[in-house]
Amino acid sequence: MAKVVFTPGNDVSTDAIYPGRYMATVLPSETPQYAFADNKEFNTKLREGILPPGSIIVGGKNFGCGSSREQAVSALKGHELVIVAKGFARIFLQNGINLGLQMVVCPDIEASEGDGLDISAKEVINRTSGKRFSISPLPAARQQIIDAGGLIPYTRKRIMAQARAD
Repeated sequence: MAKVVFTPGNDVSTDAIYPGRYMATVLPSETPQYAFADNKEFNTKLREGILPPGSIIVGGKNFGCGSSREQAVSALKGHELVIVAKGFARIFLQNGINLGLQMVVCPDIEASEGDGLDISAKEVINRTSGKRFSISPLPAARQQIIDAGGLIPYTRKRIMAQARAD
């Protein structure tokens, strides 16, 4: 069971996740320090390693809207966060798949900071409230890319498997 550590609501922009003033820093090893930089309390928890890997952000509708910057995704992935949202902006979702960010589409999710969530392939269970919420699974091919850690590891794995088969 993982804990909900942040609930930013609907229409969370990539500029809120990774402010544009940090765009000179694009290396995945450096972007995590700027995740939610304008939310000093949450950013400090992230930077100081207070939140364990697998901690959950619960977003509302249209999580990751705005620009197409993939740094917003790499900033979250660098902290090994899981994003459960009612919906994701299209480009953010694809960037998240490409980089292997753990994302769950759960249209009816209800959770507050501190709640414990169990996530399975079919549902999210809020252990604090006892409520269950169905997820909208990603297409199998997209989920396989996420599970592999992103598009590059996924492609590498497929190439290696093909080379062994030849």
